[in-house]
Amino acid sequence: MSDDRGLVRTIDELEALYPWQDGMERKVTPAITPEQARYVEESPFVVIATVGPEGVDCSPRGDPAGFVRIVDERTVMLPDRRGNNRVDTLRNIVRDGRVALLFFVPGIGVTLRINGTARLLTCPALRESFAMADKVPTSIIEVSVGEVYTQCPKALIRSDLWNAEHRTHDDLPTVGQVMTGIVESFDVAAYDAAYPQRVADTIY
Repeated sequence: MSDDRGLVRTIDELEALYPWQDGMERKVTPAITPEQARYVEESPFVVIATVGPEGVDCSPRGDPAGFVRIVDERTVMLPDRRGNNRVDTLRNIVRDGRVALLFFVPGIGVTLRINGTARLLTCPALRESFAMADKVPTSIIEVSVGEVYTQCPKALIRSDLWNAEHRTHDDLPTVGQVMTGIVESFDVAAYDAAYPQRVADTIY
């Protein structure tokens, strides 16, 4: 059966669509520069991508700005806070250390990307140094930096992500309503009523 949708099959075909622009490689560094460090220090939200035998995973991580600790120009650390205990990210790191971090700074269109390799650390003193609200993270993700670069703001500009006028979404289904399409005999009202307190009780 022929595919008439213009399937791209080779790197040559891809590069013909997206010609290389001279100078793009110059913004990539093998270590964190002082200017790049500012984005890490000011970011309260980072997305971490990992890969494992089952495929890829992408997970949000957030805390007060500066929660990702710059140990040195080639090493950063971030705490693994309480989540849903699926530990997809952590499983992947244990089996395949490749990771990518995407840092967001509220109100700023430019993002920062760090690609590298990660490992999990459980030293009690190290974990305690990341405590929040007297709660100690179970593990620390240590990332060895491979490359660092800023990402242009076009995507955030097009999405108008930081526009406060676009932040009301009362018509979106609640988590409980989403669950009704997955789980039979699910008590939506009880789940949604308890959800805010459950989040507050388990935030750290």
